[in-house]
Amino acid sequence: MVYFMTSSKDEACGTVCHGNVACQDCSLHQLCLPVGLDSADLALLDRIIRRRRPLRRGEYLFRAGDPMRAVYAVRSGSVKTFTCSSDGDEHVTGFHLPGELIGLDAIGAAVHPRSARALETSSVCEVAYEGLEELSMKIRGLQRQLLRLMSREIHHDETMMILLGGMAAEGRLAALLSNIAARVGERGFSPRAFHLSMSRNDIGSYLGLAVETVSRLFTRLQAEGLLSVQRKQVMIHDPDRLRRLAGVCGDGAYQSR
Repeated sequence: MVYFMTSSKDEACGTVCHGNVACQDCSLHQLCLPVGLDSADLALLDRIIRRRRPLRRGEYLFRAGDPMRAVYAVRSGSVKTFTCSSDGDEHVTGFHLPGELIGLDAIGAAVHPRSARALETSSVCEVAYEGLEELSMKIRGLQRQLLRLMSREIHHDETMMILLGGMAAEGRLAALLSNIAARVGERGFSPRAFHLSMSRNDIGSYLGLAVETVSRLFTRLQAEGLLSVQRKQVMIHDPDRLRRLAGVCGDGAYQSR
């Protein structure tokens, strides 16, 4: 089993994706900002990136209302984004894996509308926004990649709105697990085995379900032979059935219901 979302992922896959590794030497660069950039452009990008110390589990990357000074790329571990209601209840809005950017939604207002907190020991690259803005005007490929990443985030948010608004509880959980499996596969790991770093509470908050419902759904999916769960380790036995339950078409899009 691949322990994909744990802080020990790098040792498990034999790749170091933290510390002071340059963009061009990072195993995640094909998923992140550097996609399509040549070595000279990568060197320019690397100058505006700061490798932060690792975040401990539960530590904030930023809080809602903080001024936007940078965007962040997850290098290892995982991070959740969320908003808080007036009475302090969290509403999880996303789970971010290695190679994914956090903070793009703050570009318009220059203030972070959501908070971001590490789900486990995680490392991130901090990309100074002013430097990124200047560099994107010089490097055409970087500008295209920024737009592509922003478009992907908008598409994902719209898909989740459709999902949560029109799908039964079991389908919502199946969709989340199928989505994580696909993202694990993009990183070169088996999409059939992974570690869920988020709690049942976080999953329930994200999917709009009570934590008791999430637990019952995991039990039901195991009883139906679609997957097995041991602690937070998930093994998917029937990915096709899981995708059908999630309403995923052959092209990866979700069916309307």
